[in-house]
Amino acid sequence: MITRNTVLEKILGYLNHELSRAQLVDWAEEAMHEGEFDPRESLLLSEIVARIGAADVEDFALTWEDLDSILARLGFTAKVLVA
Repeated sequence: MITRNTVLEKILGYLNHELSRAQLVDWAEEAMHEGEFDPRESLLLSEIVARIGAADVEDFALTWEDLDSILARLGFTAKVLVA
């Protein structure tokens, strides 16, 4: 089941260079076709995952502002730590 924490983990994986943009987009596209979203939040999660899935189209590239907004919609606040 895809929950807000599932989406958070994928976004963090991308931001931490554990997933490429292509891998993140592939996950989102597969989730839209095959995934089962948490029924309590299916509309929110499906909108966010669909947006991530469109990130392979030039006009829909994911910017920092996009990801920050997505995280806020999920109830999280982004902070940057440089190590």
